Amino acid sequence: MSRRKNRARLAGHLQDPPPQREPDLSAATPSSGFLRSLLECPVCFDYVLPPIHQCRQGHLVCISCRQKLTSCPTCREPLGSIRNLVMDKVAYSLTFPCKYAVFGCGTTLSPAEKAEHEKVCDFKPYSCPCPNVLCPWEGSLDAVMPHLRRQHGSVTALEGQIAIFLATNINNVHGTYQWVMTQSCFDLHFMVVLQKQENYNGQEWFCAIVQLLGTSQQAANFTYQLELIGDRRRLAWKATPRSLREGIETAMMNGDCLVFDNNTAQLFVENDELRITVTIAKY
Repeated sequence: MSRRKNRARLAGHLQDPPPQREPDLSAATPSSGFLRSLLECPVCFDYVLPPIHQCRQGHLVCISCRQKLTSCPTCREPLGSIRNLVMDKVAYSLTFPCKYAVFGCGTTLSPAEKAEHEKVCDFKPYSCPCPNVLCPWEGSLDAVMPHLRRQHGSVTALEGQIAIFLATNINNVHGTYQWVMTQSCFDLHFMVVLQKQENYNGQEWFCAIVQLLGTSQQAANFTYQLELIGDRRRLAWKATPRSLREGIETAMMNGDCLVFDNNTAQLFVENDELRITVTIAKY
């Protein structure tokens, strides 16, 4: 009887221990949101992206704000140029929302993609398109035309696929000067700009161009034609309108618009006025 009890005790001691459960590390693993919060710039609240530098106390500032500062905004220590390679690796392991998420962009991107996306993001606020005016306004695409009506009421507003753009006092303005008109058709708004310039030799010349107050995808669906019509004379230019994001400055600088000198302009001027027929057509 005692032998049986001893065997039972021995068998009990030789039994395998119960399997140990793996520790649950999910609660100890930082969330992506928490890691992103560590990379928030204390100045602009955008994200600090590689290459990441820190001050001597370990505080981070984004590249854009760093260029404007000499001391750390958190501890006032000199910023220096100490790299933080660990935070570089953390940043590369994450995706970040577009800086224009507050305007409706839902795209998330890697650090390498973020800057390029934000240059062309459709939700990026638009600047005031009124030329030669130091207007600080920025807003959504839908708010551009209401802004022009409200803040730049002197801009002539016409409707229809064909409109007459009348530039007055052609011979009484000197240096750089713009005449501006908006033309509404196809449920969209176009801006027509005639610019008079004077080069370093004192020679005067004109540039005329049409810009769609819309996206490049919308602009690709249209053509515009500008015509100067005089006594047995006709000067015309036909092209695709520039989009609001593209702007008109580069096109004018490169001559990608209707260009004519003052001598040519005088062939079409009547009573110190220059009439340009503007035709908007859809592909």
